[in-house]
Amino acid sequence: MSKLTIAGIGPGNRANLTIGADKALREADVIIGYTVYVDLVKEDYPGKEFVTTPMTKEADRCRLALEEARQGKNTVLICSGDSGIYGMTALVYELCEENNAPEIEVIPGITAACSGSALLGAPLTHDFAVISLSDRLTPMKTIIKRLEYAALADLVIVLYNPASKSRPDHLKKACDVLLQALSPERPCGIARAIGREGESSQILTLAELREAEADMFCTIFIGNSMTKVINGKLVTPRGYRL
Repeated sequence: MSKLTIAGIGPGNRANLTIGADKALREADVIIGYTVYVDLVKEDYPGKEFVTTPMTKEADRCRLALEEARQGKNTVLICSGDSGIYGMTALVYELCEENNAPEIEVIPGITAACSGSALLGAPLTHDFAVISLSDRLTPMKTIIKRLEYAALADLVIVLYNPASKSRPDHLKKACDVLLQALSPERPCGIARAIGREGESSQILTLAELREAEADMFCTIFIGNSMTKVINGKLVTPRGYRL
């Protein structure tokens, strides 16, 4: 039995791949992941065995990774961003059989809240909440409640999975919830295709965000009451005396 490493690969470019993740990938016998994520690293690690599964097959992906490690292969299961933030780490632990589990190592990566924040400026200098708008695993009523409380708590809010082909209106619905508590002029930002071809950022108001186009490659930032735009960058002051 060999080791299973669960590694976050960040936004997908080598500049934001951690040294630990790179080392694990170089030492791997087999690299397993969602097809899109494997394609991001394939060219940089020639000679490896690659195994992919499509979207919605996360449990199958984790079972495959555990089985490969049990068979003695040094196995790396990759996740976009961080391996523990909306990643596969918890699912792997859930699937482990206590008496037949390989050694597991978790390597963190740069999640979209961090890389998107850097692209937009410095919106996360104070307390913030991260909320996924995907209701595939979480009921929409729960997501709405989290949005309401985060707005009332005056937290900067980061939205993952804002929209997809099957959920085209989820970002608009989220903005409608937030507009019940927040000003339409609240500064917001969109980070698109972070670390990939077509990377871009946009600063806009909450009212404008409601009408904006977004997809699964976007990360959304909604500022708190202190957030402002400085020289074209989205900034949330910590409160230091100047």
